[in-house]
Amino acid sequence: MNQPAFPGYPINRPRRLRSNPLLRGLVRETELSAQDFILPLFVRTGTGVRKEIASMPGNYQLSPDTLIDEVGAAADLGVKSFILFGIPPDKDPEGRIALHEHGIVQEALRGLRKAFKQDVLLMTDECLCEYTSHGHCGILHEIQGRTDVDNDATLPLLAEQCVSHAMAGADVIAPSGMMDGMVQAIRKGLDAAGFEHIPILSYAAKYASGFYGPFRDAAESPPQFGDRSTYQMDPSNSNEAMREVALDIAEGADMVMVKPALSYLDIIHRVKGEFGLPVAAYNVSGEFAMVKAAARNGWIDERRVTMEILTSIKRAGADMILTYHARDAAGWLKAG
Repeated sequence: MNQPAFPGYPINRPRRLRSNPLLRGLVRETELSAQDFILPLFVRTGTGVRKEIASMPGNYQLSPDTLIDEVGAAADLGVKSFILFGIPPDKDPEGRIALHEHGIVQEALRGLRKAFKQDVLLMTDECLCEYTSHGHCGILHEIQGRTDVDNDATLPLLAEQCVSHAMAGADVIAPSGMMDGMVQAIRKGLDAAGFEHIPILSYAAKYASGFYGPFRDAAESPPQFGDRSTYQMDPSNSNEAMREVALDIAEGADMVMVKPALSYLDIIHRVKGEFGLPVAAYNVSGEFAMVKAAARNGWIDERRVTMEILTSIKRAGADMILTYHARDAAGWLKAG
């Protein structure tokens, strides 16, 4: 006769709580909601523009007018939070078009705010890579025989960009450039301009990841030389992420982000456990594209895999999830 697997068996039978779908729902530890999702959107100049991004099926480059339609459709599904990325008509070495009062994100914010008042939450990604002709996240300089981003020279531009977005109607400022001191510079800039009430969601632990490829197509922002390894984090490092998060919190970050999400669930869990602040996780374009490609080939059940991925991100400790799956997931949740 087989010996019990552990003391108390068969009195302790975990399967009892799995026997009925209603009971499984009653004891479920992690629940997804459409309110957990932040939908990234790409806006460019023009009217009537709705250009599908080939590597990100179901996602589009939108003009300000069609952006309003997209936000409205997502809001009807229960998605009420959005983060905007701009695709400018022109670029320059310093990305100064990002600061213009009538820049693409600024115009999009004003249009959305007029259309939706306070019924949606509008966040803006704060970085210069989409606006620089070289595709890097700040002003360039030569250092030790190589070209790199000038960290400190970039900070005033980031602060000015953030203030212009706050003036146009942004609810949350989300700096993503991984510049040392960026949160402090932005906080000072916002406060000096009278925007003490605007929170900062910092991309505090953003890794130099291979999962960003489709995004760079979407935002038309690939670096024209080299990569971003001198300012984004080494994927091998975990303790460094804790230092980055601690620094951003000390500088005034109200919320922090881990990017990407799926390969960095351990980082999400550590950040939430060690700091306790609201934590965002970015389920990035490459993670999204892999699911879409596999589903189109009939290799996976898209709905089941998507919901499993999003649940794992929330289970790891994320309070909010930036995801291109937001509309589909919200629709599935609504349908039950």
